[in-house]
Amino acid sequence: MIRVGIILGSTRPGRNGEAVARWVHDLAAKRGDATYEVVDLADFELPHLDEPQAAATGDYRHAHTRRWAEKIASLDAFVFVTPEYNHSFPGVLKTAVDFLYAEWGNKAAGFVGYGVDGGVRAVEHLRHVLAMLGVATVPAQVTLSYWTDFENGVAFRPAALHEERLGMVLDQVLAWGGALLPLRA
Repeated sequence: MIRVGIILGSTRPGRNGEAVARWVHDLAAKRGDATYEVVDLADFELPHLDEPQAAATGDYRHAHTRRWAEKIASLDAFVFVTPEYNHSFPGVLKTAVDFLYAEWGNKAAGFVGYGVDGGVRAVEHLRHVLAMLGVATVPAQVTLSYWTDFENGVAFRPAALHEERLGMVLDQVLAWGGALLPLRA
């Protein structure tokens, strides 16, 4: 079975991403077609890049990097849950991506963005970064708006249409993730 990491891309206190990631996980787990787990960046406590060698060398000196590398290497595909901060994705997510190289390659990724405009610019920026690492990003995405999917900007109440859209994202992530498995064998 394909292993999909739902990467929670914010560590901000009081973040809305926890509720969004739980929603993604709960709906995904009901499908029974893959193994899904939430991968919370807050649990990894990655500092700003502190490895002496470039990630492409795979020479990871710090325990936090090796732990992060093991987690990402263990997954076949991803669903990134990201807010939009200042028309892009959070720096903590960029740092987490930049810590590694080979562990991302030849895997598929989908996106659930949230923010004032649904997180679309954050997702577009993240797509460009992941493409450089050999991640195949699927075209379907979920865009959650603070105005319509969060009561008072805090309580997550997604519109029903997002459940169908998430299903499309997961269908594509699993199809592409499965197709890429032989490249990593």
